Amino acid sequence: MVMIMSMLPGTSRFSGLSVGTAALAVSAIALVGCVAQVRVAGPPPVYVAPAAAVDVQVSEAPPPLPDYEQPPCPQDGYLWTPGYWAWGGGGYYWVPGTWVQPPVVGVLWTPGYWGFVGGVYAFHAGYWGPHVGFYGGVNYGFGYVGTGFAGGAWVGGAFSYNRAVTNVNVTVVHNTYNTTVINNVSVNKVSYNGGAGGISAQPSAQERQFAREPHTPPTAMQRQHVQQAQANPALFAHANGGHPSIAATPRAAAFNAPGVVGARGAGSPPVRPAQANFEPRPQAPQAQQRSQPEVQNQTQSGTQKAAVNPLPGQSQKQKPKQNQKKKGPKPAKPQPKNDTKKD
Repeated sequence: MVMIMSMLPGTSRFSGLSVGTAALAVSAIALVGCVAQVRVAGPPPVYVAPAAAVDVQVSEAPPPLPDYEQPPCPQDGYLWTPGYWAWGGGGYYWVPGTWVQPPVVGVLWTPGYWGFVGGVYAFHAGYWGPHVGFYGGVNYGFGYVGTGFAGGAWVGGAFSYNRAVTNVNVTVVHNTYNTTVINNVSVNKVSYNGGAGGISAQPSAQERQFAREPHTPPTAMQRQHVQQAQANPALFAHANGGHPSIAATPRAAAFNAPGVVGARGAGSPPVRPAQANFEPRPQAPQAQQRSQPEVQNQTQSGTQKAAVNPLPGQSQKQKPKQNQKKKGPKPAKPQPKNDTKKD
């Protein structure tokens, strides 16, 4: 046994400790204050977005995405924001996809998405930023194929549109290109991430980095667009069965404008609120007033045989009262004069 000899201070004696005893002493001192860590295998990690980005939490999964066409881009500089299911008023309602003018030049839209975390479905709001971040792997279409954006890009101070996946009229929009988009994700209509039947997508390292960039919330027109959707009973899933009659609009908050697109399998678009108390246009009574003098002129000029449309409540055989002649006493016959002269 190896001994460690040391002289005690103030004495001429030596103290000896074995190497094994010294090692145990050192180990005991090192273990003081330490906590043992045990790693247990568990389920794969679930991505949780920052708490500030979560708007709503519900226990019901959103319906599948409806199938619809994209309206053409109204003018240069407008960007497409895909439609999605929002929650409000005790149910899911459809927020139509629409073309929106971005808040500033150079930003792109990251769509919102539903994610299943902690037993609930939480909605992560969309935002504007220099790059398109993680949106749950949901395939919204029209360039949003589940990751990134292939519908266009900013070139200098102008936005250039990819005609392969976006609907643009080249007579209106001049900055275009055509690049085929290869979709590496499964094409389906699932509208949420995680949970039973959800999309099992996780953000990449680059998308996590994009999430830390400065973001701009939806514009005032986008917020108005959502408010109008929530105020429309026909856009709730329990009313349209997941097939909204207004699936996309040419501009934000333009629910009654020409070019509104309905989902496949949807009914006719709902009647506009303004048409509930619809009044005839001013032109209709004016046209009727013009027809009356024509009838009067014809009867006054003695051309009753001309074909005219009878006025409401007047039969075709009935003659206007003003054309009827008043009956009067017959004039007396002239008496013959007596020309005989008296003698």
